[in-house]
Amino acid sequence: MPDPRRRRGVRHPVGALIAVAVCAVMAGARGFTAIGEWVRDAGAVAMTRLGLERGSVDESTLRRLFARLDADRLDIVLGTWAATRTTLIAGRRVIAIDGKTVRGARVGATSAPHLVAALAHGSGAVLGQVAVSEKSNEIPAARALLEILDLDGAVVTMDALHTHHDTAALVTEARADYVLTVKANQKSLYTQLKALPWARMPVLTRTERGHGRRATRTIKVADVPAWIGFTGATQVAQLRRTVTRKGRRTVEIVYLITSADARTAPPELLATWVQSHWEIENRLHWVRDVTFDEDRSQVRTGNAPRVMAGLRNTAITLLRLHGHHNIAAALRHHARDTDRSISLFLST
Repeated sequence: MPDPRRRRGVRHPVGALIAVAVCAVMAGARGFTAIGEWVRDAGAVAMTRLGLERGSVDESTLRRLFARLDADRLDIVLGTWAATRTTLIAGRRVIAIDGKTVRGARVGATSAPHLVAALAHGSGAVLGQVAVSEKSNEIPAARALLEILDLDGAVVTMDALHTHHDTAALVTEARADYVLTVKANQKSLYTQLKALPWARMPVLTRTERGHGRRATRTIKVADVPAWIGFTGATQVAQLRRTVTRKGRRTVEIVYLITSADARTAPPELLATWVQSHWEIENRLHWVRDVTFDEDRSQVRTGNAPRVMAGLRNTAITLLRLHGHHNIAAALRHHARDTDRSISLFLST
């Protein structure tokens, strides 16, 4: 990582300060004050293990540094590290792309940062993150993220916002496959897909019970029609989700377009990819919102909100890789002993 500070007076390398912050976040620290308190509690010996060989560090140092850090570069570095630790699903890396707004970082008339992240299905590792330009939207940001990821041989899942020809072409050019969702907001395409003879196609059904509800998912898959203009498309599918809770039933029907062929993506696997896409919401965005209370964070200066989001991503990745399913419980576990997060960080 490039160090934005003047060389004169620098006591600690930037990499060591990032490592300290990640370990503090794994112990539940939500801001600079909490990170500084964790550093004082950990003591000099613990800080030496993380590369702080010239004494401790106070929160003001971290506050100034993180406001000026190259956030783009940091996200690439952290994502590249995480990519080396992803798991395979049916022999392939499957990556979910989705965005989240850091609402607490809004200052005056300036809009809050909106960040688009990539999450590996299964492992829960965060593979990258980019910021949406203030006068732009999530679609070009997602494409920018795809361009910096190693997609060779991977499968990319995205929601209906990203079902565009240019995005599909970008994924296939990177020698990956896409799974794109079509909903009613794309009226013309949705209507065309709805008109296909789904009643004559074989159906695969799966029912799950839990949390006071019954969810039945059915999927029907067909070869791609000739009029589909998405680069590399080979299959389309109808996905129906019926949820019954307290006697009340709701039904949602969406359609899929994918470049993965029937041999590598049979109906059951395709349905699994779509269901697992929401791991990015449940295992990342929800955790940052609820467990880390990100939307009420008072970190607002310069690049610091995005840097802190990246550190939370990395802390969640580390905890997931070490088998923690409940991140709140994992934070409490590491908060009870300052050595625990350091040992986990150094052993991964």
